[in-house]
Amino acid sequence: MRIGLYPGTFDPVTNGHLDIIGRAVKLVDRLVIGVAVNIGKNPLFSLDERVAMLQRETAHLGGAVIDVRPFDSLLIHFAREVGAQMIVRGLRAVADFEYEFQMTAMNQQMDREIETVFLMADPRHQAIASKLVKEIASLDGEVGKFVSPGVATDLIAKIKAR
Repeated sequence: MRIGLYPGTFDPVTNGHLDIIGRAVKLVDRLVIGVAVNIGKNPLFSLDERVAMLQRETAHLGGAVIDVRPFDSLLIHFAREVGAQMIVRGLRAVADFEYEFQMTAMNQQMDREIETVFLMADPRHQAIASKLVKEIASLDGEVGKFVSPGVATDLIAKIKAR
């Protein structure tokens, strides 16, 4: 069984994330979506909310079995824990590549058996970043082009509750 791991903070999950997930499920038998705790990013949504959001937003996808799980360890440790042979990473721009290049090199030093596979975001989604989507929503901008209707509703409600 080919198991892939797609890690991220997903605060919130965007159309860019969903694009990568939709293509990753074609590469593996099981895709684990690892939702990182990542307190340093000061997430808007709680860990449980982000996990539930991803479960809802990926429920309709065909292909591989999808398992959404939180994690708070080193990525390579979590990859071993779930039995992943590959880590799936999305790339939007050259700036992403530099960071991802360093991460891949470090991960390979820790475990040469786990490959990192890069998928380029669809050009329609390359500029989308969760941070920017939150900023647009907080300034009463329209986020419907960047997130699903369900996520847009969640995001607006969360911002209004602050």
